[in-house]
Amino acid sequence: MLGEIEDLAKKGYNLDGKLFISEKAHIITPEHMERDKKQEEFRTKKVGTTGKGIGPAYTDKISRHGIRFIDFLENENVVESYKDILNQLKPYVANTFDLLHDAVDNKENILFEGAQGTFLDVDHGTYPYVTSSNTVSAGACTGTGIAPNMINKVVGVLKAYTTRVGFGPFPCEQTNEVGNILVQVGKEFGTTTGRKRRCGWLDLFMAEYSRRVNGVTDWVITKLDVLSDFDELLVCTGYKYQGKFLTSFPSSINVLEGVEPVYKAFKGWKCDITQCRTMEDLPKEARTYLKFIEDFTGTPISIVSVGPERNQNIVVNQIWDK
Repeated sequence: MLGEIEDLAKKGYNLDGKLFISEKAHIITPEHMERDKKQEEFRTKKVGTTGKGIGPAYTDKISRHGIRFIDFLENENVVESYKDILNQLKPYVANTFDLLHDAVDNKENILFEGAQGTFLDVDHGTYPYVTSSNTVSAGACTGTGIAPNMINKVVGVLKAYTTRVGFGPFPCEQTNEVGNILVQVGKEFGTTTGRKRRCGWLDLFMAEYSRRVNGVTDWVITKLDVLSDFDELLVCTGYKYQGKFLTSFPSSINVLEGVEPVYKAFKGWKCDITQCRTMEDLPKEARTYLKFIEDFTGTPISIVSVGPERNQNIVVNQIWDK
C-alpha cells in the first residue's frame, strides 16, 4: 500500500482526506505469507493461492488471534520492524463505520467494489477452490457495517466470455485456439500473480447463479470487443451430467468437474466495435448476443465495454439515481 501511495504522490495525487483505512482492518504479516506458501506446497490438491497471506490472515481472524490496525496503534510493544510502516499509514486509519454512515445520512452516493468473482466466495463458490472471504455482494454489508436495506442497487460485472485463474472446475474452458485467442486479445493475465488466465466461452448457467446469489439489478458487460475475432460464438445455457440436464448449479465439485456444457451458437460480427458509443452503433450480431444475456438472466445491461480505454463504453442506463 505504501508503494501505491508513493506512486500516486509522484504523479501529483494527494490522498489526504481521500484514502481511509478501517481501524478494524486485519493486518497481513510476512509470517502469514510464509504460512500461505508452505500450506500450498504441502497440499495434495493445489487451490492456486496467490501466496499473499490472505488465507492464514483469515484463519487468525476467525480463531480470534488476528491483529487489527487499532490493536497495532494502541500497542506500545509493536515489533520494531513495523513501527516505521505503521507511522506512515497512521494518518489514513479512521473509523470508517461512522464515515460511511455519515455519507448515507447526507444522501451521498456510495460505491462498494468487490475484489474477486462470485465463484471464489468461500460459501457460495467452487469450494475448496475459493478464497477465504465472502466475495458476493452480501460481503459489502459485513465488511463495512452498512445494512442490507441501505443498498439499492447491485451491479454485476460480467465478461463477454469466461475466465478463471488457478485451479478448480471450469466447464466451458477452451484449451485450444479459441482459448489462446481470448488470452492474447483479452490480455488475460492475473493482476496479482501475472499468471495466464484460463479462458472459455460465456457461461450463462454460472451467470444466472451469480445473479441470484448477488441480487444483481444491472449488468456491466466487459470486453465485448475481444470477441470480434470470431466467426461463431458459443454460449453455455446449461449443463448435462450423466446424460441428464441439471436444473440448478451443482454444489459438488465432483459433479461440476464431470458436467457437459450445453451450448447455443451465435453468429460473430467480425468487425471493430471500439468506436461504438450507442447500442445502435453495434452490429446486429453483437446486439443479438447482448439481448440474449438480458433475456436469459432477466436483468438489463446498463453499460457495455467495447475497448480498454476509459471512454470506450456504451452507457445504456445510468447507474446512479442522481
